[in-house]
Amino acid sequence: MAYSFSFSPELEQEWQWSERYASQPEILDYARHVSQRFDLRKDTRFKTRVKGALFQTDTNTWLIQTDQGDEVQANFCIMATGCLSIPQRPDIPGLDDFKGNLYQASQWPHEPVSFADKTVGIIGTGSSGIQAIPVIAAEAEHLTVFQRTPNFSVPARNSPLDDEWVKKYKVNYADHRLSFRHGLSSGFGDLNIEAQLEPRMSTEFGKLTEVEANELLENNWRRGGAVFMGSIGDLMLNETSNAFARTFVHNKIKSIVKNPEVAELLCPTSHPIGTRRICVDINYYETYNRDNVTLVSVADHPIEAITPEGVQINGAVTQLDTLVIATGFDAMTGALLNIDIRGRGASKLKDKWHAGPRAYLGLAMAEFPNLFTITGPGSPSVLSNMLVSIEQHVDWIADCLKFMQNRSFSVIEANLDAENEWVDHVNSVANATLFPRGGSWYLGANVPGKPRTFMPYAGGVGPYRDLCESISSDDYRGFTFI
Repeated sequence: MAYSFSFSPELEQEWQWSERYASQPEILDYARHVSQRFDLRKDTRFKTRVKGALFQTDTNTWLIQTDQGDEVQANFCIMATGCLSIPQRPDIPGLDDFKGNLYQASQWPHEPVSFADKTVGIIGTGSSGIQAIPVIAAEAEHLTVFQRTPNFSVPARNSPLDDEWVKKYKVNYADHRLSFRHGLSSGFGDLNIEAQLEPRMSTEFGKLTEVEANELLENNWRRGGAVFMGSIGDLMLNETSNAFARTFVHNKIKSIVKNPEVAELLCPTSHPIGTRRICVDINYYETYNRDNVTLVSVADHPIEAITPEGVQINGAVTQLDTLVIATGFDAMTGALLNIDIRGRGASKLKDKWHAGPRAYLGLAMAEFPNLFTITGPGSPSVLSNMLVSIEQHVDWIADCLKFMQNRSFSVIEANLDAENEWVDHVNSVANATLFPRGGSWYLGANVPGKPRTFMPYAGGVGPYRDLCESISSDDYRGFTFI
């Protein structure tokens, strides 16, 4: 209900979600419905990849090149390439030599995949792995999970949506949306709703007794979902608060997983809870109680190679029929740097970002006129409900283009000073939290050779929106127009 488009009240009312967390087919049906309802296909080129984008100073236009050999000239170029669009394939020798079925979680086949009577291995225990493992285990003859770093996960408590609850929710849809956009949190709907129901929700740890703090965590563990991270107000700011929540989850894992050694391996100890994206699961920890599931830690003994028969560790090969790769993405910058983007004077984005991404508001960059990025580095993006952040950026850019049209401007460019100040602010806000301690893809830590810099804005969806609105109301402070 919350993770959906809000630009059309009619769309909100007519679409019926079946579950709290919709499945992939239902989300795809929703995307198709939106596309058909608003006749979007006529403006879309399918099976086309953008290879390059060059700003032409003589005409103040962008020349966009595709892998189909086409060239498109445009006054403005808006990069809506997504934050998690480029899969990170592990650099393991022999991966292409595996003779069984090889699947990448982020590039799943359209046709059904059967694991029945198969001996399956999966590499990776992040969000994708944690969602896939219970499903594969329920069908496979045997599943071996290769884990380098355990991650924190909370139960989804997924369930069908009650018709009466949906009706009441839709009556107040506009109010819910408003709270998502302007709240101090990440803009996730259930967190805001639960905050309204629980007066103590998001209270700082020091103002709670341990009994009260434990009760809040327990209630939200029972409710399920990302609401858990809003249980205590300073969870991402206070090490003591965070440690309390970590211990709570560790105890939950140990109470669920029957084998003490396996439970210990599943307890994250390398990072504070929430500094890597919190995972939401359906029976993840329970899956390790199955007789057909084996957990193999590769933290101290890394995978040496993928052989034609399976996964080799310490010279021994785990025989597999099927191997699933769930090793994440080159997040936030990967899709943009995968395109040869060149701005004024043919300056390359790859050169500008060689030490880490730099942008003003996560929306625009000095040296790259008339180029906008949707949920780019330096915006809340992956720390938020992405639909809330996407729509905010789209609305801001649309208003900016109207402003330019009304003033007869043809070029907009972020000022370097404004960009530098914003990057410093993003870093300052991040450093005031526990986020930099996570060693996560928020920092690019999952990609060998990628600069280590905290990429999203951790100041919250509401405050960020207010900043953007203050800048636009001040004739787009920090931008130069021609």
